[in-house]
Amino acid sequence: MPADPNATPAPIIRPDGAGFVLTTTQYVPRPLDETFAFFSDARNLERITPPHMGFDIRTPMPIEMRDGALIEYRIRLQGIPMKWLTRIDRWRPGVEFVDTQLQGPYAKWVHLHSFRAEGSGTRMEDRVEYRLPLAPLSHPAHALFVRPMLDGIFRHRYEVIAKTLG
Repeated sequence: MPADPNATPAPIIRPDGAGFVLTTTQYVPRPLDETFAFFSDARNLERITPPHMGFDIRTPMPIEMRDGALIEYRIRLQGIPMKWLTRIDRWRPGVEFVDTQLQGPYAKWVHLHSFRAEGSGTRMEDRVEYRLPLAPLSHPAHALFVRPMLDGIFRHRYEVIAKTLG
């Protein structure tokens, strides 16, 4: 398959008020139902997260994905272990879901995952609205540490998804 001109292996990150918006898009040559099923299984979060982050889901499996579902996990950022708690705020099977950080390193983290059939495959898009604590004072830390870290995380995710579903 030729390179996807609409894909963004590196996320696009732009300022948005006191925070930022990260966007990516990726095409996978798998049907929509199969692609959405992959993302419906919380165990796959570990697969698409870089190993150095020590991703560990603490919520007992299997997790029933639905509006209001809570997922607790532990991660390491810059070697520092921390708890991250998310809530599924919107669950529309085969279309989209939104996870919102309730506890974790960001002052705001709202991640929209959307899916649509495209040809014989699926177009996936991510949109993350996030803000660092103490914004805008933390913007230099964003440029030096957070932006490169998110770039690495989403590049890794893109590559794993391409290998796994490609």
